Amino acid sequence: MKFVRFTYGGPIAYGILEGDEVCVIDGTPFKPFTPTQKKYPLDKIRILEPTTPSKVVAVGLNYTDHARELGMEMPDEPLIFLKPPSTVIGTADDIIYPPMSKWIEHEAELAIVIKETTRQVPITKAINYILGYTCANDVTARDLQKKDGQWTRAKSFDTFCPIGPYIVTPTDVDPRHLDIKLTVNGEVKQSSNTINMHFKPEYLVSYISHIMTLCPGDIILTGTPPGVGPIVPGDVMEITIEGIGVLRNKVIKL
Repeated sequence: MKFVRFTYGGPIAYGILEGDEVCVIDGTPFKPFTPTQKKYPLDKIRILEPTTPSKVVAVGLNYTDHARELGMEMPDEPLIFLKPPSTVIGTADDIIYPPMSKWIEHEAELAIVIKETTRQVPITKAINYILGYTCANDVTARDLQKKDGQWTRAKSFDTFCPIGPYIVTPTDVDPRHLDIKLTVNGEVKQSSNTINMHFKPEYLVSYISHIMTLCPGDIILTGTPPGVGPIVPGDVMEITIEGIGVLRNKVIKL
């Protein structure tokens, strides 16, 4: 099942993607909902970010092929950091190049969407707290990350966390075996498979839930594969994850 958060010239609604149409649901995917008879053509709606999280929890250095690229050892525990909810935008929204930075980079990632309040959950039950998966881009001001020695400023600019276009439920994709690719202006820059993740999604949900309570709609970014690199105003990025969809964003400078 693919959930879509959208607008059709009116209130924001959720629907289920059925071919080239979206079937509107009464309610949201985070609670019991009822499908309605109302449908809209996919090419007539505006797709929004699929969730409005209270927080985005991101994981650094979680792909073995990325660690090899950097000549680094895999960590014993997940390296986590936060991105504020104000970073979140949807597909087709623009990424704003901040004047404070001279070097920003793309990071294609598989994102976990939390289904319900999650606290101190064992790994064996973590899947029950996952609504689904979506595409994400952990945009980073790399020069500021190196300058600061910590990551908050570099990761936190408005528009620095595009997500979307859909939330795909765990019954429809296996997050441990998905091709993930990012292109810039049509040229492939990142290409890998989630099989190269060191810490798998269920482990990450359990681990993070023992640190902080995860709320419905919260996002976990699961790390990026090798090939991260610079982007400049005018660049168009497309992140494609097998079975999920394509997240497309342009970089602009105000």
